[in-house]
Amino acid sequence: MNVPMPSHPPLWDDLRVLLAVHRGKSFFAAGKALEMATSTVARRVQALERALDRPLVQRRSMGATIEADALGLIALAEHMELELEASRRAPDIKRVTGTVRVSAPEGFSRQLTRMLARVQDQHPGLAFELTSESRLVDLGRREADIAVRIARTTSAAVIEKFMGQARVAVFAARSYVERRLPGARLASALAAQHDWIALDRTLDRLPTQQWMSAYGATRFAVRSTSPTAIEEALVAGMGLGILGEAQGAALGLLRIETETIPPPVDVFLAFHREQKNVPRIRVVLRELETEIRHALA
Repeated sequence: MNVPMPSHPPLWDDLRVLLAVHRGKSFFAAGKALEMATSTVARRVQALERALDRPLVQRRSMGATIEADALGLIALAEHMELELEASRRAPDIKRVTGTVRVSAPEGFSRQLTRMLARVQDQHPGLAFELTSESRLVDLGRREADIAVRIARTTSAAVIEKFMGQARVAVFAARSYVERRLPGARLASALAAQHDWIALDRTLDRLPTQQWMSAYGATRFAVRSTSPTAIEEALVAGMGLGILGEAQGAALGLLRIETETIPPPVDVFLAFHREQKNVPRIRVVLRELETEIRHALA
């Protein structure tokens, strides 16, 4: 995400206030977290908005939210925060040891495993327990140390770092295209005539699922809670479905041209607030953040 910057880039002291507003969802909560008056928080945010010459925060009676195009600043602030913490409490990272439990959606586990292998190359004293499932593990109850997520949590005990967006598209097997969709172009008016492969109805709240329905999909040949099952159904030529761009290409599927593009998927790195200074957790967070941001670039 490209974020216009002023001639003098904002310093950590400016960005940490914006980050606190993002995490606390209000100026009051940000002030409490920073031990700063609410009015001071408001002035600091206004000063940053003037410096950038654009609004950064939506102010509402029930709280405050960060403007969508300002999330890049939040990511920058979170990166600076991690770097500052690392410099303050830097252990000998080559000697970091222990087991780190990582959770991710099933569809992301293949790529995540490769990332963790590279992390282990740098830190051979680390071991990993990887959990892949459709439900959100409860980080508040320490069901995992770190989670890669595509949905946000409501727990105040959990810190979520926005990593970026995974681009997605409609894909199908060559056999399906040759049989049902010559030209690999699908008009929304014809979507109801095709077979679709989708996640289970319990996940219809996801933006990609909502796009599918809005585009006209009504006939579902396969529904599953398992992204792996969806991949297999697509490869078998059972219908059309939405996958990440890199994922679809790796499976040898054909990208289908559509009138509108399915919304990208937000990706977050989450961890328990009390875990952020544990050396092995901090090291894995830093390495995974670099890996995930690179993968989404």
